[in-house]
Amino acid sequence: TEFKLVTREVCKLPSFFSPALFRRIDAECYGIVTRDAFLKYWVESNMLTMDMATQVFEILKQPNHRYLTKSDFKPVLEELLATHPGLEFLQGTPEFQEKYAETVIYRIFYYINRSGNGRLTLRELKRSNLIFVMQQVDDEEEINKILRYFSYEHFYVIYCKFWELDTDHDYLLDRENLIRYGNHCLTYRIVDRIFSQVPKKFSSNMEGKMSYEDFVYFILAEENKSSEPSLEYWFKCIDLDGNGVLTSSELQYFYEEQLHRMSCMSQEPVLFEDILCQIVDMISPEREGYITLHDLKRSKLSGNIFNILFNLNKFMAFESRDPFLIHQEREDPTLTEWDRFAHREYVRLSMEEDSEAVSNGNVEVWEESLEAPF
Repeated sequence: TEFKLVTREVCKLPSFFSPALFRRIDAECYGIVTRDAFLKYWVESNMLTMDMATQVFEILKQPNHRYLTKSDFKPVLEELLATHPGLEFLQGTPEFQEKYAETVIYRIFYYINRSGNGRLTLRELKRSNLIFVMQQVDDEEEINKILRYFSYEHFYVIYCKFWELDTDHDYLLDRENLIRYGNHCLTYRIVDRIFSQVPKKFSSNMEGKMSYEDFVYFILAEENKSSEPSLEYWFKCIDLDGNGVLTSSELQYFYEEQLHRMSCMSQEPVLFEDILCQIVDMISPEREGYITLHDLKRSKLSGNIFNILFNLNKFMAFESRDPFLIHQEREDPTLTEWDRFAHREYVRLSMEEDSEAVSNGNVEVWEESLEAPF
């Protein structure tokens, strides 16, 4: 408690780094840090000359490592959960504290650890906005105002979506569970590609079973297809031969199932030839007949291509150009697809919680539904 002031005022670090820094200096676990011990660590280790990202990297990483792992972030999240006023209501439910911490760490690695190897380098950390966001978290009492990584609302949406699909609650999803996602919006072919572990090797280490961590990566990719990690995720799925380019035959393979679904729903089918022209117009690939990941990253419309190929609901919304969604995007262009999706879903889930409370005879409906779920 006393050391927190040193962390924030002297070291200029977010206050929830205090235990990690304390333990780094108190290597012998005496339970105290003297002035001399602090100066020895902070000055003699050249921490004074480092930028904040390098300081954070040095404090959190294991002494023999040149990278950060997911477990290195746990002390920081534990302290955040113990002290942040915006997360105080979770203190009576340790299981949800644990899931919140896990989700934040998975989100950090999804966006920042671009190699996907679970080893976050100093270069990756410096190129990210994580340190800036952590400073925001330390200054802002309302955790939901911090949309990147730390929002409780975002965690709640992810966790509830997983819980709805995980019918036997063993924290593992199979193909049949995932096919129910988003009211059966995805095709079987794309779900098969996800379970072939092409876009991401499953952390569950069980054949045909997706863990909660794998689901976090999936939902972030699915609901924000314009982000770079998402484009990389879905590109790997569509690139059947893994040669780094998408051809018309690969696009057609995935679109065939969409075409079949449209006819089953008595929708007027859009022929593949027309779709291919539309995709080429949207992307303007550098080489005719081939689409590269670089082509997709250059276009602001590339996320829609994946919806056309394997998400029928979003494809139909794109075709009809929902004026409400267009107005929403223009109203606040700083919000990502994920931010808008998470907000809509959180409002819906909170209203469901309220109506359930009423139907169960519990008249004390939460006025502020932010804390209703747990």
